[in-house]
Amino acid sequence: MLNKKEKVYIPLIAIALGLLLGCVILVLSGRSPILMFNTLVKVAVGFDPARPSAGINTRFPGEFLVSAMPIILTGLSVGFAYRTGMFNIGGEGQIIMGSLGAVATALLLPFSGIFHVILCIIVGGIAGALWGFIPGLLKAKFNISEVVVGIMLNYSGMYIANYFLKLLPDSSATRTQMIPDSASLASNFLAGITNNSRLNWGIIVVIIAIIAYWFIIERTSFGYSLRATGFNKDASRFAGLKVNRNIIYSMMISGALAGLAGAVLVLGTFRFGRVMVAFDNYGFDGIAVALVGMCNAIGILLAGLLFSLLKVAQPILQTVGVPKDIGEIVSSSIVFFVALQLAIKMAADKLKLFVASKSNGRRKKS
Repeated sequence: MLNKKEKVYIPLIAIALGLLLGCVILVLSGRSPILMFNTLVKVAVGFDPARPSAGINTRFPGEFLVSAMPIILTGLSVGFAYRTGMFNIGGEGQIIMGSLGAVATALLLPFSGIFHVILCIIVGGIAGALWGFIPGLLKAKFNISEVVVGIMLNYSGMYIANYFLKLLPDSSATRTQMIPDSASLASNFLAGITNNSRLNWGIIVVIIAIIAYWFIIERTSFGYSLRATGFNKDASRFAGLKVNRNIIYSMMISGALAGLAGAVLVLGTFRFGRVMVAFDNYGFDGIAVALVGMCNAIGILLAGLLFSLLKVAQPILQTVGVPKDIGEIVSSSIVFFVALQLAIKMAADKLKLFVASKSNGRRKKS
């Protein structure tokens, strides 16, 4: 088990090692690592250190935040399940079903005002929760692995959603019609301050989800009972906790967070439903984000921003002569080094002992 300090410095070491590996690969390929760091700064804040006279282009950080929103929400989804002893690998399907619920509500229920978009977001979360209910129920009642069920439901969700999206009014073979303005998370204000980026009010949904995640897990007896169930089912059952119910609840809440990611995508980023032929991989990105963020609310937020930064930077890296695969290598390396957290902890402990022995030797000599 890692203590609080170790949960902070081990991911930081992993990130540093991942970036270092990316730099080594760039040097070996005859390219300068400065190109990578300049691109990351440009994406994060809109300022290009290589061209300071160009000023700040706020479109870059705007698009960076747009990319981060679903990644953070799926990271919260995976993190919540993991904190309660479950592994939600079905986030992709839950995102898709959340998107379907949100876009169907937007197109089929004609409301006006802010109530419409709120209803669409709620329905998206409920759709994700119901898709998470299936592996939760099978795990609770029949002890069927939620991993196997989740993987199967990812594909089922995509094909079911594609079928129903094509049935919506005026849908084509690839997409639905645009959702009405009353159901849209688009913001002229946010677009205006970010040079017409797609930044939208979905960022409010993300902030609320982060706060809710932290509050439920860390500050409620309900969250404690979920964590206790995940830690030891037999002891929890002996203590009088309703283990099967908690398993189902944890997967439904996890699914709801992923469903919110789907709602934010369809209501804010695209503003239409997409007939998909492949996954966006947001659900799988969420696994990496939860792992690097140590399933902590703030850690997941920061990890989501980092992974989004690396993802958005990939096509820009290619324009300056750096292979876009470098971003994937760095991301994968960070996850790899986090997976080696015990090895990093052992190395750090040995380094501390070495430094302490050296300092003690100096004191004895003096």
